[in-house]
Amino acid sequence: MTSLLGEKAISTRRLRGRSRRDVTVSTKITAEEFALISATSGTAGRAIGEWMREVLLKEARSGSDSLGSEQLMTEIIGLQMFLTRVLSAVASGERMSREQCQDLMRNVKANKRRAALDALTQYRNGDEEEHHG
Repeated sequence: MTSLLGEKAISTRRLRGRSRRDVTVSTKITAEEFALISATSGTAGRAIGEWMREVLLKEARSGSDSLGSEQLMTEIIGLQMFLTRVLSAVASGERMSREQCQDLMRNVKANKRRAALDALTQYRNGDEEEHHG
């Protein structure tokens, strides 16, 4: 159903319960990137454009307050570093003094980001064996 206001036609129909989308955003991507996007949107059961819209809006709404994969990986690697050292000492019957524990925490804080970035690089390069060492 369309009404005329002046000389401009304005649609008064609602589109599936949502506001009209009349702004287009575009970008150029490689064939490999398109294949990845196509496969991922298909797995999600969404059309490519709808999936891309959801991903873009989710990212835009998350803001800078959300943790990204690098931050999460940094904390996971930090825990791994700490637990590996502590459990190794416990398994061999050693006791850790308060000073040793504090030194360990300082060492973990100083090195966890670099170790996490190394691990992420290995994952991206497909070097699965290196992640568990």
